[in-house]
Amino acid sequence: MFARWEEIKKDRRAAWVAYILLAMLLAAAPFLIGAGLGRGWVRILDFTLLYVMLALGLNIVVGYAGLLDLGYIAFYAVGAYLYALLASPHFGLHLPFWALLPLGALVAGVFGVLLGAPTLRLRGDYLAIVTLGFGEIIRIFLNNLNAPVNITNGPQGVNFIDPISLGGFSFSQTHTLLGFSFPGIYTYYYLFLLLTLGIIFVSLRLQDSRIGRAWVAIREDEVAAEAMGIHTRNVKLLAFAMGASFGGISGGLFAGFQGFISPESFNLFESIIVLCMVVLGGMGNIAGVILGAVLLTTFPEALRYLGDLQRLLFNDVLVDPADLRMLVFGLALVLIMIFRPAGLIPSERRRREFGSEATVLKQEQASLYDSQR
Repeated sequence: MFARWEEIKKDRRAAWVAYILLAMLLAAAPFLIGAGLGRGWVRILDFTLLYVMLALGLNIVVGYAGLLDLGYIAFYAVGAYLYALLASPHFGLHLPFWALLPLGALVAGVFGVLLGAPTLRLRGDYLAIVTLGFGEIIRIFLNNLNAPVNITNGPQGVNFIDPISLGGFSFSQTHTLLGFSFPGIYTYYYLFLLLTLGIIFVSLRLQDSRIGRAWVAIREDEVAAEAMGIHTRNVKLLAFAMGASFGGISGGLFAGFQGFISPESFNLFESIIVLCMVVLGGMGNIAGVILGAVLLTTFPEALRYLGDLQRLLFNDVLVDPADLRMLVFGLALVLIMIFRPAGLIPSERRRREFGSEATVLKQEQASLYDSQR
C-alpha cells in the first residue's frame, strides 16, 4: 500500500512539472516564435487560438451530441457583426468590450436555439443540409442588408472597428513591462490564450457533467436515451446554444482583432475547415480537437513556403505554390482519414468503437475464407 501511495505521489509530481513546463512554454511562445519566424507567425498563432475556441464549440455539437452541423460559422459571423456594429462608427456606437463579449455569446446562443428548434427531428444528412442552408442564409443576409436601410454595409463590410480594450488598456498598442516590449499581437495572444483556457475548462466540466453524459447518450442512441428519461429536445437545444455561444465569443474577438470584417470571411469553406479540425483531431476529445485546430491552422500557412523549396531544389518554380499548397493539404487530410479514421487523438470511446469494428471485420473475413476452403 505504501509503495502504491509513493507511486501516486510521483505521478502527481510529474504531472505538475509537465503543467508548469507547458505554462512556461505558452507564456514564452510569442517571443520564441517572433524571434525565430517573425511577427507574422505570431499573428497566425493568434488566429490559431481563435480557431481552437471555434473547434471546441463545434465539438459540443458534433463530438458530444453527435449533431452534424455544417453551418457553424454562422454563429462566428453573428458574434463578429454584433461586435463590429456596436463598436464602430457605423451606428456611432462604441460600447465597451466587457459588455460586447458576453452579449455576443448570448445573441449567438439565441441563434443556436433558433437553428436547433426546427431541426430536432432531423438526423444525419438531412440535418447537415439544413444547417448548411442556415449558414448560407446568414452570410447572404449580411451581404444584402445594406438596402433600403444600411445595417451591415453589405459586401463592403464594416471598417474602423474599435480595438479591444479593458479599463483604458488597449490590446492593440505596444506596452512595456519589466523591460520587455509587448506589441499588440503579443498582448492579443495572452488575451486569447486566457479565454481559450477558460473555454477548455468549461468544456472539461461539461464533458464530465450529467449534461455531457446525456449528450453522449443521444449521440450513441437517441431512442434509448429518451427511453431512459433524458429530455432529448432540451438537451439538443442546449448543445446548439452552448456551441453557438463559443462561436459568438470567437467572432467578437475576431472583429476586435482584425478591425475589419466582411461577409466573405464567413463562407462555407470556413465551416468545413472547423469541422475538419474536430473530426481529424478526434471527435469528443478536447486534446484531439485542440491538436486538429493547431495543425489545420498552421499547416496551410507552412505550405506557403513550397515555392521557396522548389527554388532551392530545382532553381525554378515548377508548380504554382498556391495550387501545390492546396494539393498537399488535401492529400494530407485524405491520408489522415485513411490511417487514423478515429482522429489523431481519439477519445477512449471512439478508440473502442473503431477497435471493435476492425475486430468484427477480421472475423467476417476469416469466416469468408474458411467457407471458401
